[in-house]
Amino acid sequence: MKGSRRLLKLKQILFAETDEDHELSMREIMNKLNLAFGSSVTFDSRAIRRDLDVLDEEGFEIITNRGVYGKTLYSHQHRLFETYQLRLMVDALLSARFITEMEKKALIQKLKNLTSKHIAKTLPDPIMLNQSANMDYSLIKINIDRAHDAISSNRVLAYQYGKYNLEKEFVFNRDGSIYKVEPYALIWQNDFYYLIGKFLLTGEFRHYRLDRMRHVKVTDEKFRKEDLDITKYVDQTFHMFAGEEHWIKIRFQHDLLNVMLDRFGLDADIKKLDGEHLLLTTKAKLSPGLVSWILRWGHKAKVLSPEWLTKEVKKEIKLMQALY
Repeated sequence: MKGSRRLLKLKQILFAETDEDHELSMREIMNKLNLAFGSSVTFDSRAIRRDLDVLDEEGFEIITNRGVYGKTLYSHQHRLFETYQLRLMVDALLSARFITEMEKKALIQKLKNLTSKHIAKTLPDPIMLNQSANMDYSLIKINIDRAHDAISSNRVLAYQYGKYNLEKEFVFNRDGSIYKVEPYALIWQNDFYYLIGKFLLTGEFRHYRLDRMRHVKVTDEKFRKEDLDITKYVDQTFHMFAGEEHWIKIRFQHDLLNVMLDRFGLDADIKKLDGEHLLLTTKAKLSPGLVSWILRWGHKAKVLSPEWLTKEVKKEIKLMQALY
């Protein structure tokens, strides 16, 4: 047997079978090589040690430890991703509703191949999470690729855009006219992929859902990106907290403390009012989105000032009452 085949198999064994908590003795390594090449093939421990030295010298780090009774144990522990990073990626895949179950399985298996089989077993398996029936995943995959291509090469995207009508038929906007957009970023918000870019017809920055795009093409037309604060755009557009900043005061129950901290940060001015309530004093952008966010907490949160915001909350409550 050629040494190159043995070397490659040895590398595969160490990558899949060992990590920080799992090591192999020379005897165990030779047994696994026998399983791969057949029991009729014999191995010399000295040749295996030379192979280990070659792997280590070429950047495939080999860790050597002393086990029980002085037995030498070998392992490969370096990984491209830490275990917690793999778990983060798997969790993100599982929560993406537009990805099909089959694709999730394929992607997660590829992530598992980036670590040892022992760590791979601890990663969660795919679970189907209420995928929208309107989502055409094969179409979204194409749109993602083309959007990324256009963003990285600073080229204009051209496509048709639409939505479903009451008959559940897909209808193009603007009578099927072609949208030409300078693409800036792809973001994941509220279970959908969005493209943020400048709509050339009006010069406005807008966002478009990828599952509502059709016939997407990357044109040869180049453009120069302007300074655009993507984080600010997302905050003002998707979270709907646009508008001028004003000081606000909100009285809320103790169990909403972390909700307030999550929204306004650890620097928010929060004081204890009584045994049940806290007072938040902070700057916020007054908008319909802020009103909706406050109403989400029902009787547990009350606006104390400014008067404009109090009136807007009352108006929305009256409109809700009228529905029932």
